Amino acid sequence: MVKRLISATASEIRKMNRDEMFESIKASEGRVIVSENVCVSAPASDSTTNAELAAAFGADMLLLNVFDCLNPVVIGLPGMGLSDAFDIWKDPSKNTRNPIAELKELTGRLIGVNLEPVAENQETMGEKITISDGRKSTAETFQAAEKLGVDYICLTGNPGTGVTNEQIAQAIRVGKENYSGLIIAGKMHSAGVDEPIMTKEAIQQFADAGADILLLPAVGTVPGFDQQELKEAVKMAKSLGMLTMSAIGTSQESASPETIRQIALWNKMCGVDMQHIGDAGYSGVAPAENIYHMSLAIRGMKHTIQIMARSINR
Repeated sequence: MVKRLISATASEIRKMNRDEMFESIKASEGRVIVSENVCVSAPASDSTTNAELAAAFGADMLLLNVFDCLNPVVIGLPGMGLSDAFDIWKDPSKNTRNPIAELKELTGRLIGVNLEPVAENQETMGEKITISDGRKSTAETFQAAEKLGVDYICLTGNPGTGVTNEQIAQAIRVGKENYSGLIIAGKMHSAGVDEPIMTKEAIQQFADAGADILLLPAVGTVPGFDQQELKEAVKMAKSLGMLTMSAIGTSQESASPETIRQIALWNKMCGVDMQHIGDAGYSGVAPAENIYHMSLAIRGMKHTIQIMARSINR
């Protein structure tokens, strides 16, 4: 029987396959924290990556935003400063490293990346943001993520990218054909598209396409999405065999600790399996103390200090 993720050591986590990761998250009973961080900005602390900072303060899973699967860079890794990254971006042939493998070695955590199902002709509310091919959800990027050893992929949309639920469903199918890890799917906010962020029809589409985990906005983060709606979405997703993740993707990750604790408890009451905290703190990662306070709120001091103190050499 697989050990629950909140109790697993780094060596046990490294051995997990897709099904074991799924069961390990499920067995943790709503106490898994996913910290998203921008991996191509100057880190919030000297001589560490944003991912290492999040892991040190209690994150179980690390989600890299703005990660390019075709030219992978994580700033803050040994020998990878801003100037080194600029050289690689100018000449991708110089990029011979696997930052995913390096982050796994440094943190002992599950490492995932965002990919975005972008439609070039999609109209958006406000300015549309253009992203690189390595950040789009294509067969090529899924295959590249597989080769890098990415544990899970989150199919979602950053602000202004024009990602729709229909495109997410299509991307799930592409992912299932080209990638063997966990697939998380859904929207944290509108991503610039004037449509309901989540509907029963979208949940069914995602399940039919093969998503493992449904992403939903955290209660208190998007206008009009309340506890009742989240609870109903969670129940439907679980009846279809998916796990669920609530997401703070609206910059409220940098709000007061009291706000973080309130959001965390609301969403735990609604039955989510994982709680995501976004990257809109200084330098592309949530304030470290807010990751810590989310951890305290949903699992108490015992599990918080265990994950903070447990050596990655175990």
